[in-house]
This record gives sequence, C-alpha cells and structure tokens, in this order.
Amino acid sequence: MATVTPAAASRARAYVRVQGADAVSFLDRMLSNDVPGEGSVDALLLTPKARVIAPLLVWRRDDDDVLLLTEPELGDVVRAHLLRMRFAAKCEIELEEHSSTIVFDETGEIANRDYGRLAVELLDAAVEPSLGGDELERLRIEAATPRFGREIDDRVLPAEAGLDERAISFSKGCYPGQEPVARQHYRGKVNRKLRVLEVDGDAPAPETPVVHDGKEVGRITSAVPGLALAYVRVSVPDDAVLDVDGRSARLH
Repeated sequence: MATVTPAAASRARAYVRVQGADAVSFLDRMLSNDVPGEGSVDALLLTPKARVIAPLLVWRRDDDDVLLLTEPELGDVVRAHLLRMRFAAKCEIELEEHSSTIVFDETGEIANRDYGRLAVELLDAAVEPSLGGDELERLRIEAATPRFGREIDDRVLPAEAGLDERAISFSKGCYPGQEPVARQHYRGKVNRKLRVLEVDGDAPAPETPVVHDGKEVGRITSAVPGLALAYVRVSVPDDAVLDVDGRSARLH
C-alpha cells in the first residue's frame, strides 16, 4: 500500500524563549491562559484594557523552558514587553531563530489550531511544503481564525474575535487585562462577531463595508476569491443577503 504524504505548508513566525527558574510562574502572571504542563496552548498577551498585544502559541519545552510562537512582526514587541514586566523574576527572555512547517492530519507537541483541521507545527523540519500561502490563507479564513493586523488590532476585543473560546482561561489567577475580559464574559455581550462570508466574485479589499438593508453592519478584514472574514453585527440574521461593494454575500 502506498504511503500518503500529509499536506504541509510553511508558516512565518517569530520565536521568543522564556527560560529559567521563574519562567513558568512569570508567564502564568502575564498570559491569558495557563502555561501547560506539556505540549502547547493558545494564549494572548494583553494590555490592562484587554487589547491584544500579541497572539501566542505557548509550547512547554521543559520544566523551566517555554517557547512563544507569534507573528513574524511581533517577536521584538513580545520580548520587549516581557522584559519591561519581568522585574525580579529569574528568567531569560530572548529571541530564537527557527522555521515552522504546518503538517496536517498529524499530532505532536506543538498542536496548531488555526486551520480547522488536525495539524501540528514542526520546527526546523526537513518537510517539503505541498500547499502554498494562498491555500493556507483560505484554510485560515474558512476556520474563522483571526490574524494580527487584520482581524486583531486595537479596535477589537478578544471576545469579538472568538479568542475567548481558545486562548483564555477563566479559572486562572490574575494577568493584565483579566478584569475587562472576565467582565465581558460574565456580564456583558458583544455587538459584533467575526464571521465567515461567502462573497460572489473577486476578493474584496480589507475595510470594505458589509451592508444589510441599506445599512452598514460590518467590515471585511481578510478575503480570498469567494470567501471572506468580516466583523458583522450580531443582530444580522444568519440567512441575510448582504452587499459587499455591489456583490452579493451570505453568512457562511
């Protein structure tokens, strides 16, 4: 029987090492999710007002060694912020150089949850990519996974992007941004949510308005031909026919 090679794609990243006797306790005070005993979790580095500084994939490499995987433009931002907040914590915070490959339908220590399919992120692996960047982007949009600089910026709360469902622990101790995050979760509601749209024709540009019954009800954040991510008001019915720059669109 022929061996089936799993689909794979390159993933641009920055990597920040936090290592030392206080590495785990320090990160538990800083991040929106608990550092795992082993393996990986998603987490957020937040401002006190719960705006996202950086989304993170947190990998526990050893008892005192944690690697933070983030977007390629955020490595220096994450390192500088953690250094400012380290105070007396005994840990080193440094950038590392690696390459990431997403391998689908596989399991491993660094589980990747961005693409709506079982996948693992391998570092420095000799794996030939079989999927291009456009194909990976389509999978991300289909999975409604927010990306920093597109769906995540200083206008957006974690709950609006669906990040409270995958990157926040509501049972852990204090961390920056915990109060507004908890208040939103237990007492509030969001007026808009990140949604997947099926859009006729070419990919609309980011920030293109989403219109329903002549009123602007949202904005496009990312798109590929036929599919887009957008923040849409929760009052819009699931079966609504929407307009995106003169093109028909529907909630996916």
